[in-house]
Parts: sequence; structure tokens; C-alpha cells
Amino acid sequence: MSLFVPKFDESVIVREAEAEVVGRAPTTVRLLADSSATGGALSTQRVTLTAGADGAAPHWHDNSAEMFFLLDGAADILSGDEVLTAGPGDLVVVPPGKPHAFAAVPGADADLLIVLAPGVERFEYFRHLRRIALGEATRESLLEVQELYDNHFLSSTAWDARRRGASPGETV
Repeated sequence: MSLFVPKFDESVIVREAEAEVVGRAPTTVRLLADSSATGGALSTQRVTLTAGADGAAPHWHDNSAEMFFLLDGAADILSGDEVLTAGPGDLVVVPPGKPHAFAAVPGADADLLIVLAPGVERFEYFRHLRRIALGEATRESLLEVQELYDNHFLSSTAWDARRRGASPGETV
């Protein structure tokens, strides 16, 4: 096991009013701290989803674990082949290489703090997603930057079944 020691000298402080906001309801992303700000320790953002909105399609990261902390509401989270429903105060940490996704539970909102560790420069990834939403880039363009952002897409039968209408807590 190797030990990673991040390299940065000052505390990272991000005031809510100063955070860059990407998107708007139903999916709003607040960019909090990127890898370059934390010496590679982590990258973090706050994602707010309204009315059952999708967060991220199934994907995995080769080099980072991803942590989901539910601040408020209810979220479906894919972890491997399991879909679980998280409520306020619940924490899910997905290890590198394990497929995962997240979305607000149908009919509910979700407010999540998401952390990747070690960090990956991801702010530009979220800006890329905004360009796709605005029609300035294609969804296929994400395939060209999978390696750059360590964000690799895949399909998931369990996720598709849940998002098609299986009830929360149901085994899929």
C-alpha cells in the first residue's frame, strides 16, 4: 500500500456565494474545490437535483473513490449491481473501479456533497456537461475525454430497472 501525501500549504475555504454554479434546476452543480486547490487530495462539488432528476449515468473511476453524502432529500445510488436509496445523513463511498451512478428518487429532491479522492481535475468536466446541455457539444464528445477525467461510462441493468420505475428499496 502506498501513502499519498497531498501538497498544499493553505486551507481551502470556499464560501457558498463564491462557488461557481454550473447548470440550473433540475440539476445544479456547485464547484467547490478541484484537485489543484487541494494538492491532489480531493475534488468536491455539491449537486442539487429536483423532482427525481438524474445526476450521473453509470460510470466508474480507475484511480479515485467517490463519496456521496446526502445533505437532504432522497437519492438512488448505484454501487456495483446494487441500487440503494440514501436519505439525509447517509454516506456511500464507492471504491475505484466499481460502477456507480446517482439520481434523485422519483418525486423527490436530493442535495448531495460529492468527493473524489484522490482528486481529479473535474471542474472542466462539469463545464463540458453544461455545453452539452446548451447544445454546444454532443453527448458523444464525453467519450473523447473519459481518460482525461477518469470517468468511464457503461450500461447497468440494475440502474436501468430502477430508473424505469422499480420502487425504492426493491431488489432489482
